[in-house]
Amino acid sequence: MAYALDPLTTINLFFCIIIVLLGYWAYKKIDNALPLYIGLAFGLFGISHFAILIGYKTSEMGLIIIRTFAYLIVIFALYKTVSQR
Repeated sequence: MAYALDPLTTINLFFCIIIVLLGYWAYKKIDNALPLYIGLAFGLFGISHFAILIGYKTSEMGLIIIRTFAYLIVIFALYKTVSQR
């Protein structure tokens, strides 16, 4: 595995970290799990971006599984939001 400095993936990782921190902060502030779910999903996306930066290929099964879980968390969070109304 070789470190691949890709600017787009690096920026995506940076924003994922910000979203994770803001999601946790919002959860603590408003005591609503939705920001926590969003932060968790973007944490998983961040893990996949980090894995790419250290040399994993985007087609590797582990990254596909991580991203699938992240999308499922976002779908669940949106479902919970809509079903509360």
